[in-house]
Amino acid sequence: MPELPEVETIRRDLHRELAGRVVAGVKVSGRRSIRRHDDPDGLHHRLAGRELLSVERRGKYLLLRCGPPKNAGGGQLLDAPVLVVHLGMSGQLLLARAGDPIMIHTHVVVSFPPEWELRFVDPRTFGEVFVSTAVGTVDSAGAPEAASNGVLWGEPLPELAHLGLDALDEVKDAAHLGDLLHARRAKLKPLLMDQRFLAGIGNMYADEILFAARLRYDRGSHTLTRREVPRLHQAMTETLGAAIRHRGSSLADQQYRDVFGAIGGFQLRHQVYGREGLPCPRCGKLIIRVKSAGRSNYLCPRCQR
Repeated sequence: MPELPEVETIRRDLHRELAGRVVAGVKVSGRRSIRRHDDPDGLHHRLAGRELLSVERRGKYLLLRCGPPKNAGGGQLLDAPVLVVHLGMSGQLLLARAGDPIMIHTHVVVSFPPEWELRFVDPRTFGEVFVSTAVGTVDSAGAPEAASNGVLWGEPLPELAHLGLDALDEVKDAAHLGDLLHARRAKLKPLLMDQRFLAGIGNMYADEILFAARLRYDRGSHTLTRREVPRLHQAMTETLGAAIRHRGSSLADQQYRDVFGAIGGFQLRHQVYGREGLPCPRCGKLIIRVKSAGRSNYLCPRCQR
């Protein structure tokens, strides 16, 4: 499943290529991908004619935030659609030229004339696309005004209210992370992967982060010491940041692709994930894989305590 670095890579590319363009239309061919909506034409009616203001990210979710209706008067309270995408296990968001062949398992196509189409491809159909609504006011020129909290169009989307703090953007410092961890009595890796606790980290990056922090997957969150918490915070920040710089990780199936169809590069820098039986890059001890609660955990039995 694509995790925070892969989704952030997609976000940056989409914002650069599409922000400021106007949606011409939406075509839906896969009903399961829009399962929150009864009417497949509803996405077209909500989005057509709206300018894409920004592409944002919340954990593993992409938010394509559109503008209010054109010619809206200043001070009016208006709603604006937000196209939300979750890639699930096998989803891809691909930018294609209008007229390019349509790949199999393409379930939603959003058109941005004159040349771009944004295509949601998902063989396993665990991902989803839906439209939510943001509310705010516009200025005298009809442009959206920032809310008092500095967030464009106000409050978080209700469909994403279950998410915890964004693992990259909203954990202030090591002390903040320590407070969060010590308030819970849970095993460390499942807690890091709990999207209600921290949004964005999955199995792969949890293993890489814990290796960098020299911590076992089954350590109790409340047992981390004053030295270990800053190590974990630094490992989380640096691992996610490095993965973004290398445009995410594509594993053996190469299912993850960026918007241009290219694979990521961070898998070449994995320290433990998928490296069972290979020497630890830090101490030389062989990396092991431990099954727990149906999940594989890759770690160095000597380095991680």
